[in-house]
Amino acid sequence: MKKQIALYAIVTAALLGAPAIIRAQDASAPTADAPAAPAKKHGLSAKGKIAAVDATAMTLTVGEQSFTATSDTKVSKNGNPATFADLAVGDSVSVSYKKGEADKLTATSITVGGKGKGKKKKSE
Repeated sequence: MKKQIALYAIVTAALLGAPAIIRAQDASAPTADAPAAPAKKHGLSAKGKIAAVDATAMTLTVGEQSFTATSDTKVSKNGNPATFADLAVGDSVSVSYKKGEADKLTATSITVGGKGKGKKKKSE
């Protein structure tokens, strides 16, 4: 009788434990139906003076790097919202960008000057 109880206990433990082991294996292995997670890229940035700007093509050159802006590119000048047309050769900028296909550099944000660095007027 004791042998039968022990045998039932072993069989019961095996049956109860098997689904947990199978679920653990399924969770660690990616399925063919699940989409692959996109590779995360760290944000890239460049600082310098604008050497060239083309408002029609929405491109600018900072140092040796050329960037393309899109309608999603955020532009700010001295802490205030601005447009790509507000950029001028010689402006000091900070450009955050993504590297795309064929090493194309797409600007995600362009900051001219610095926030709060404008000259304050003295009150008379």
